Amino acid sequence: MDSSENYRVVCERVAAAARHAGHEVTLLAVGKTQPASALRQLAALGQRAFGENYVQEALAKQRELAGLGLEWHMIGPLQSNKAREVAARFHWLQSLDRTKLVAALDRHRPADAVPLQVLIQVNIDDEASKSGCRPADIGALAEAVRAAPRLTLRGLMTIPAPHPDPRRREAAFARMRVLFDDLRRAHAGVDTLSMGMSDDFEAAIAHGATLVRLGSALFGPRR
Repeated sequence: MDSSENYRVVCERVAAAARHAGHEVTLLAVGKTQPASALRQLAALGQRAFGENYVQEALAKQRELAGLGLEWHMIGPLQSNKAREVAARFHWLQSLDRTKLVAALDRHRPADAVPLQVLIQVNIDDEASKSGCRPADIGALAEAVRAAPRLTLRGLMTIPAPHPDPRRREAAFARMRVLFDDLRRAHAGVDTLSMGMSDDFEAAIAHGATLVRLGSALFGPRR
């Protein structure tokens, strides 16, 4: 299938899963390793929200696609020395996982910009090789974000361990839903649970995901 057919099929599947779950779902197109031209094709089809894993790759695409009115999400691990660029050039950060980043993000967010929309990344399966905070640390991170005037807390993000048994991944989604509901009760304005990728997004939506991050389902295999 070409990109337009991929996009049509994916949008239909996301919409069907959202209807079944009874809540709205945002599709984030993940452009990791894809050229700006591939993102431009999806933008021409109506896609507006794009996620990138690497800051420098994202900034190059932002320059090439300037003027299209796209919404940029940083979804990869954030190093401290990249906080300035993320605060200045992205609309969303989905991968906040430690409090020491909060002050830098707040300081470098332009005063005339809307606040940076922030998701706390949770290492739900406690993988040593994966970014994300422990579930027990969500509260402290949330309080730090809420205290930063140029940041807005929107919810949680996770990347469960890629277990071949889908039931294991669904169990992780279910645990995330509990954490998300707890956070939403504690903080007004929390409305986004980012989980689910190309091979499991429908299960994630069934367990409460309001935003899914899809790459290969839209673009094909990574380059």
